[in-house]
Amino acid sequence: MNFKKKIMRLLVVTLFFCLGLMIQAQEVTLNGVIYTVKGEAVLKDGVDVTNTLSLEERLEVKKALNKKVEAIEAANEKEKALKKAEKKQKAAEKKQKKAEKALKQKEKAHSNYEKLTGKYESAQQKYEKLKKKGKLSPQDEQKWLSKIEKLKEQTAKAKRKL
Repeated sequence: MNFKKKIMRLLVVTLFFCLGLMIQAQEVTLNGVIYTVKGEAVLKDGVDVTNTLSLEERLEVKKALNKKVEAIEAANEKEKALKKAEKKQKAAEKKQKKAEKALKQKEKAHSNYEKLTGKYESAQQKYEKLKKKGKLSPQDEQKWLSKIEKLKEQTAKAKRKL
């Protein structure tokens, strides 16, 4: 994709460079003869032949020049439309990536919540089981209650993230 961008930039720069050259002095081929038009002057091989050409020939040269300029302008319009379409496509891709990222975060938050809920319930059950059997010293009981409280807080935090 990066390669594509470089080629497009090169194409645009080349197009504008050619356009700049053509605006300064336009070359027109008419009946096999190459004329260069600079403003109102018509040159043939660098020599001004504006006065030697008939009015009809000058009009034909101007008409050919106008067609060429219109073709260049049409190409520029197509290029602008292409750029606009690419820009829209990039925006759509960016929006889609953002949505995918949000979905992934939501799934991760849900997964974390489920995991923490399971750990919390498991720890509570184990604590109750050990308490019923009488295998908990006061220190162990304090550790278990602390652990359960931490898991409860983590579960609440995960639920808020959801």
